[in-house]
Amino acid sequence: MNLQQTTEQLQQLLTELEQQVTFRKGQLFVVGCSTSEVKGQKIGTAGGLEIAEALFKPLHAFAVRHELSLVFQGCEHLNRALTLERQVADDYRLEPVSVIPVQIAGGSMSTYAYGQLMDPVIVEEVQAHVGIDIGQTLIGMHLKRVAVPVRTSVSHIGEAVVTVAITRPKLIGGERAVYNMN
Repeated sequence: MNLQQTTEQLQQLLTELEQQVTFRKGQLFVVGCSTSEVKGQKIGTAGGLEIAEALFKPLHAFAVRHELSLVFQGCEHLNRALTLERQVADDYRLEPVSVIPVQIAGGSMSTYAYGQLMDPVIVEEVQAHVGIDIGQTLIGMHLKRVAVPVRTSVSHIGEAVVTVAITRPKLIGGERAVYNMN
């Protein structure tokens, strides 16, 4: 597995994302990542902290550049609980739970993030504004309604299928409703 190529794929995806989306300070940016899938293995079977590290760095730099709050979804063994900074949890009034992600229960990405964040906590759910799903980890449960896919030229990170989504407010009303003030 070529970690440099994997990092470059993610950087390309993030470049294309920022060309299409305007972010607002403090938005939640959820990342689901199966490092096993990135390696070309079945989700949950062959995770690697070295992959998590290679992906964390560009994700963190992107979040800092756009003033986004990173949230890392854990694996199904923690019911897809999320790792984030305590201050973000406080700002969004999210209740921390008592668990620490480890590779076999939480996954490599969440475990690595927990070790990198300044004051990490785990919460059970969020409603994020934007998300990246690397390896079909099913981040949809942690996105605000209404999720809208963002298409980029990058369809895989390593061997893992990648999906990107932003969210928008619900369109309500009917045939007389106005949605844009142009």
